[in-house]
Amino acid sequence: MSEVIVNRVAESSLQTIDLESMMPVEEPVLFDLKDYLFMGLIVKEKEFRASLQQTDLSAYVDKTVLVTCSTDAIVPMWAYMLVAALLQPVAAEVFLGSKEEWKKQKLMQAIAALSVEAYTNQRVVVKGCGDEPIPESAYMEITKRLRPIAKSIMYGEPCSTVPIYKQPKSTA
Repeated sequence: MSEVIVNRVAESSLQTIDLESMMPVEEPVLFDLKDYLFMGLIVKEKEFRASLQQTDLSAYVDKTVLVTCSTDAIVPMWAYMLVAALLQPVAAEVFLGSKEEWKKQKLMQAIAALSVEAYTNQRVVVKGCGDEPIPESAYMEITKRLRPIAKSIMYGEPCSTVPIYKQPKSTA
């Protein structure tokens, strides 16, 4: 007597959302302001402008550029504006902040742009394990997007989930 093993997870109507698949895959390029500061610490406007104008922009063409300052310098707001004016015509995107901050923002944009209609009255599992760390805010944001429409929301893997939300049964 051989029993057929049935994969109930595969046959279930669970919809899985993998937040890791929404993370950006391109590698951004770093633009460090410290290289343009006097003694690596001070912005002198004339010298700052001159060094920006001498920048070889070929490394930034069609790239995501992360602008940062790796030293503890006081950088005036207009310096960031000058950098944006320099990079914006050649770069695909110019972002002020770290790689982690950029990834988080891109993930939040992807969640905001997600078409959630397909999850209406569905049982949804938000995948919880992966190679890439996912910020907590992303889990909160996807829950906020799904709660008004999903039948239920779970966290984890389809074979082992933690219930998050279940739509109340209507009393009509």
